[in-house]
Amino acid sequence: MAITSMTIPRQHTVDTPYMVGPVHFYTLEYGAEIVLFDTGPPTDAGRLYLQEHLDLSRLKHVIVTHCHVDHYGQAAWIAQNSEATVYLPQRDIDKHIHHQQRIDGLFVLLSELGFEAHFLESLRESFYRAVVLQLLPQRYLVAERDLPPHLGIEVLACPGHSQSDLVYCADGWAVTGDTLLRGIFQSPLLDIDLETGGRFKNYEAYCSSLASLASLGARRVLPGHRKTIESVEATILIYVCKTLQRVRQLRPTIHSCSVAALIDRVFSQTKDPFLIYLKASEIVFMRDFLANPELLRAALEAIGLFEKVSERYFAAFDQAE
Repeated sequence: MAITSMTIPRQHTVDTPYMVGPVHFYTLEYGAEIVLFDTGPPTDAGRLYLQEHLDLSRLKHVIVTHCHVDHYGQAAWIAQNSEATVYLPQRDIDKHIHHQQRIDGLFVLLSELGFEAHFLESLRESFYRAVVLQLLPQRYLVAERDLPPHLGIEVLACPGHSQSDLVYCADGWAVTGDTLLRGIFQSPLLDIDLETGGRFKNYEAYCSSLASLASLGARRVLPGHRKTIESVEATILIYVCKTLQRVRQLRPTIHSCSVAALIDRVFSQTKDPFLIYLKASEIVFMRDFLANPELLRAALEAIGLFEKVSERYFAAFDQAE
């Protein structure tokens, strides 16, 4: 029998040393088996929590929403200390296997956006300080393809926080990782699409994800950070409205100079190279939106939300409806 709406994953929370703060992960009892969604960070405290609160002898499935260190950091350790199989997003597997190709391509993109060599070197150091790349577990399968059918878990690709984000849901609930977070603005990160070899089209991914997120409907959302959200629709509207507000603020200058120069002008107080990288991702996302705003409009119309943001949508261009 598959997991039903009466079976709600249990939330676990541990602190992290990262700016995101505490992170949630979830366990689900399936007969004699335990299913774990995400793992927490690779810290001593995180590992101790798992040892004290998880019966590793019963753990059979570790299902990862995305391979950022705070969500995936204990995966290799769990695989070494249990019989569990780890299920990873295909795009994250590709990132690990082709790591150097991806980083080299990303830095070419950033160079084309006006960033100089000294910044790129600082960003490279920042990536490694943050332990962005974790080891692949000894045993892993592809989450989109290989989840055991008897679990009855549906997999939705919802790129928005990264290009690899997956949402796992059953009747009544959804483990959403970082795709739905209360009060947080995010656009997909600037990255290399290893399937095409070119730039990951983060704006197109954002628009396609809206339909998947809207399909969650009345399910209980189990997020990766902060409190649970009250409404999927309300959270989508917050994301879209913040996007349109920022486009309106930056539109007069967004094409006036290189991305690097624009960040230096508008976000001059931002010095951390990783935060600058996030700003660059956001500006590229906005430029893509301005080049094809109808894509977002069509996505919102398809899920019945365009009328609720139409005033902000047209205001982003200083146009009347």
